This record gives sequence, structure tokens and C-alpha cells, in this order.
Amino acid sequence: MPNPSPPRAAALALSITVLSAVLTGCSDNSKSEDLTAQKLSWKDCPAPSESEGGGNAPSPLPGGTQWQCATMKAPLDWADPKGATVGIALIRARTSGDQSKRIGSLIFNFGGPGGSGVTTLPAFGEDYTKLRTRYDLVSFDPRGVGRSAGVKCEDDSQLDVFFQQDATPDDPAEQKNLLNNTRAFNAACEKNSGRTLPHVPTTDAARDMDLMRQVLGDAKLHYFGISYGTELGGVYAHLFPKHVGRAVFDAVVDPTQNPEQSALGQARGFQLALDNFAADCTSKTEPCPIGDTPQDVKDRIAKLLKDLDSKPIPGVFPRQLTQTEATNGIAQALYSKDFWEYLTEGLDQAYSGDGKVLMLLSDSMNGRNKNGQYSNLVAANISINCVDEKPRYTVSDVQAGLPAFRAASPLFGDFLAWGMLSCTDWAVPGAADHPDVSAAGAAPILVVGNTGDPATPYQGAKKMVDALGKGVGVELTYKGQGHGAYDSGNKCVHDAVNGYLLNGTVPPAGTVCA
Repeated sequence: MPNPSPPRAAALALSITVLSAVLTGCSDNSKSEDLTAQKLSWKDCPAPSESEGGGNAPSPLPGGTQWQCATMKAPLDWADPKGATVGIALIRARTSGDQSKRIGSLIFNFGGPGGSGVTTLPAFGEDYTKLRTRYDLVSFDPRGVGRSAGVKCEDDSQLDVFFQQDATPDDPAEQKNLLNNTRAFNAACEKNSGRTLPHVPTTDAARDMDLMRQVLGDAKLHYFGISYGTELGGVYAHLFPKHVGRAVFDAVVDPTQNPEQSALGQARGFQLALDNFAADCTSKTEPCPIGDTPQDVKDRIAKLLKDLDSKPIPGVFPRQLTQTEATNGIAQALYSKDFWEYLTEGLDQAYSGDGKVLMLLSDSMNGRNKNGQYSNLVAANISINCVDEKPRYTVSDVQAGLPAFRAASPLFGDFLAWGMLSCTDWAVPGAADHPDVSAAGAAPILVVGNTGDPATPYQGAKKMVDALGKGVGVELTYKGQGHGAYDSGNKCVHDAVNGYLLNGTVPPAGTVCA
């Protein structure tokens, strides 16, 4: 994939979890069926297949609560709500508290777009133990993702080639190759999932969430959105302002930006995270193994990537670590300060000719498991972005923007600029330059921005608050590192978020947590 992170970046949870791609076919249902009255058949969740990342069925939560799974029917085409249906995969853990104090369901979207909530929520369920005292924890695979009619594009062997391509072309021949690979990928999506592609926009996923609210029996939608999940939540609030319950947006997408502006913002964000990583490594008592000063660290990384452009090194056998996958792996490690030690190790080994760690980091970003199978994270990500986003960029557009991208990030600028070609020649037109999240009349939404966030830069939180409208968005700032704030474990952030979701206490606007 040409980007170190999708245009609207995956949440941290998605960055470290190998996700799934199990196709669920669409079906024709009775024209008279009332989908709001459907009864869900909850059963113990099955073990994920190898194509979902492998492993065991979700382990019970502390105290023995089992994860349960079900499938909800939703219209394939919301313009024809009584026509063909699509199955939306759901997962839940029932509340652990007093039923008389239960608020309802708390629905999570962890980002992407393209991330499987069915896979991700159990991996991080213990982080939400306190929230489960008054809510059923619920998540889902949005349409086009995982088990919810997951989009399929290229196969595993084709994806191995796709992710190793030169994503920062230096001459016309390399530009042609990048365009040909992008067209081939997009054509494969149309060939294998043509019926689904028009029906995966964020607006449709938001309508699915309102149907979910009704089927789950809730008068209001209580919601926790992370990364792209904040955009999905904002679109929901715009479409259904009176149905918004207690909602939290964490790692906030700037809803006012077009794709080029968003990619440029990410270039600045990842560069900031790289600067912070380099400063941290060289500030410790023990010597930094990858450089003597912050600038030395960055200079050595730049040299590594330049060398890999012409001479890849061994990665995960039999694949070679290319410049593209190394850049992708570095970006992956910048999603969380917890990953910085792996980035240090990976760079140190790469300087000695061993690219395995950086390639494993890149594989995690791309949804590739140890058996060489890919989830449909990237296919879904591109499909949802391209049906959401109206602009279609050309090589000339990229070349015109390169100076600004390089100024924003010497390391990631070219990578993110050329990534704007992802939707070129896409089969379905895009909807708009940016989403509409204006939500006059909605209940307060707590909007949490992280000053060190690489993928959804901090400035987006204020833009989201302003776009939601007066009296809706309430901004909270976390002065930290990594993508998102709640999962950092910061007590101030936890207290503010939990206080609102559990007790309805809105923190003062402008609250700062350090």
C-alpha cells in the first residue's frame, strides 16, 4: 500500500491486531420484513479462521463472561431498505454490573476504515472493564469489512508483490509501474466485489449503527469511536442528532480536510512522532544504538531507506525488505510509544543487513499473519475511502504537491503524497470532499485529542469540535505520545471518559491531561 497509514488512519488497536477477511454473501429478503424488529441469535463466538488471523476463540473476560457473536441483517442498499440484505457481524460482552443500573449497549468502532471490531474488541476488552459495569460492550465489522460482506481484491501472493512495490517513484518508468499496480488492484476489487463496492460508504455504516441501536433495544446510541471511528461517529451524529447518547471520540479525524490536506497533516504528524522517538532514544543514560543525536538517528534512517530503494535486504524469508515496507514498518512502530523499543531493535538489525523486525511491523500494518494470509483490512480501507472521497488525484497533482509534503516530512512526505493515487480509476464515484458532521441538537460529545498523535494530528480535535456545532463537541487534550489517549492508561483521561460514559458528567471544555 502506498501509504504508511490509511488516509484516515487505523486505530492503535487495529495496528497491532491481524484482522479478518471472511466473505458473507448478500441475500434477498422478504419485501415485507421489518429489520428493526429482527431478533439476534447470540452464540459463543467461534475461533477465528486462518484468514481472520488464526488463533483461538476469544477468551472469557475476568469473572467468566463469554463473548457472544451474532449477525444482524441490514439493507444492502439503504435507498431500497426492503430489498436485498447484508449480514453485519456483531460481538458483545454482557454487563458485569447490577442490571438495574445498566445504561444500555456501548458500541465501539476502532478505526481504519477497514478494521474488524469483532476481532479487536476481545483483544482489548479488559481495558474497558470499568465501562462494562454499566454497559454491554458491543462492536461490529462494518459493511465491507471482515465477516460483513468483506470486500475482496487481490489474493495473498498478489498482495505480497503489491506491498513490496516502489511506492515513491523516482522516474517515469517507476511512476508507470505504480499506476499499473494501483489499477490492477482496483480492477481486482471491482471484479471480485463489484456488487458490494457502491454500498460501503461511511453514511451507510452510520445507518447500520442506527439500525443496530434499535435492534439492541436502546433509545439512544452510546458510542466510543477511535480514529476513523470518530468520523463514523460524527457522520452518525449528523444523520441522527436526536439519537446520540453518551459518545466519546478519541484520536480524532479532522472532518474539514480533503484527502490531500489529510495526507499532508499525517506527514507532519508522523514526522513529529519520529522526532520525538529520536529525541527519546538519545536522551537516555544508556547509549542509543541507532544514533548519537536526534538528527543522527534521522539521518541514518534516511540513508537506510535510500539504500533499500536500490538494494533490498533479507526480511521474513523468502521476502526481501524493500524501501516501501521499511517505511511502512517505521510508521507502524510510531503508533505507540510502547513500540519504540521494537523500532530501535528493527533499525539496529537493519543496519546490519537483517530486515526481519521492520518487515514484521509492516506485515502487522498490512494485516498479514505469520502464515502469509492477509485480512481484508487494506481492501476494505481503500474501498470505503474511495466511495467516501470525491477527489481523484493524478500524477501531476502529486508532483505539484511534493514540495509541501517534503517540507512537512523528509521521511514520509513522498510516501504519503504518492499514496493519494489510491483511488485513481476507482470503479465507484466518491461522495464528497470531506464528511459532514454538523450535529445541531445532539447531546454532548467528548472529543479527546493527543498532542503527539502521528496518524490523527492533535489539531483535528478542535476542528471536529467546531464542525459538530455549538454546544455539542467538548474538547479534552492529552499531552502524550501515540495514536489515541484512552488506551495510554493516563488516569486523568480515564477519569474524564469514564465519568461521562458512566455518570453523564461532562468535563469542563478545555480540560488538559498530562
